[in-house]
Amino acid sequence: MIHIPVLKKEVIEYLDPQPDINFIDCTFGGGGHSFSILEKIGPKGKVMAIDWTPELAKGIKEERLILVCGNFADLEKIAKKNNFSKVSGILFDLGMSSWHLEESSKGFSFQKDESLDMRYSPENPLTARKILNWYSEKDIEKILREYGEELFSKRIAKKIIERRKERPIETTFQLREIVRMSTPRWYHRRKIHFATKTFQALRIAVNSEMDNLKKALEESLTILKQNGRLVLISFHSLEDRAVKNFLREKARVGIVSILTKKPIIPSPKEVKLNHRSRSAKLRAAIKI
Repeated sequence: MIHIPVLKKEVIEYLDPQPDINFIDCTFGGGGHSFSILEKIGPKGKVMAIDWTPELAKGIKEERLILVCGNFADLEKIAKKNNFSKVSGILFDLGMSSWHLEESSKGFSFQKDESLDMRYSPENPLTARKILNWYSEKDIEKILREYGEELFSKRIAKKIIERRKERPIETTFQLREIVRMSTPRWYHRRKIHFATKTFQALRIAVNSEMDNLKKALEESLTILKQNGRLVLISFHSLEDRAVKNFLREKARVGIVSILTKKPIIPSPKEVKLNHRSRSAKLRAAIKI
């Protein structure tokens, strides 16, 4: 599966990479953005790229690319450990890599019958399976409501509790069927698949995505040079809201100047070529 970087042209435009300066790509994934930046910052500029998934953070040998397996919530610590300073730009592409959906076998996709794992890192002790089989109905409902903004969170949580009394909920198809049974027919005919929000919510909860993002955003401004740029691509309203509020707050106190009055979205042409880009929103700012 080829990973196509989302909004590549716009990322380069807003990061504005120049020869011999350093950048951080907090979400290496398939590497598309990192390699595009590297092309622009030769001969001496470097990219430090981070990915939490070991399979994506190894096996690539590229001059001027420092590839680190780690959680971007530890951004400051990772930069310090790798003696990586004078950072002119930081990129966050918060979308999942195609690898996670197509090849990881971790249960990220409701289109394949896989074990409900959903961890980016094997060091993470929490899995989707644990949440579904051990958390209370109230806690499961809260996860679906807050992280998935799921309209039928109560019904789905109730059905999960009913079903796990019969047998443990182990696979993606089991969960998909529970969501189908818990939701009305009109909900199944919408553009968005009826299980999308439930799977999103569980993935966010398993990987503490919102907490990690908030911590990483704060640390990114500590690391950035003056006039350094911050570019963020989000894929659902929860992320976009967190990014928008963070940038507005920092602009209000004079730490950043926002470069995107409205979020930048993919062109119809890009959406046609890469369906997964359809919900992407890019926001950018410059550190004052």
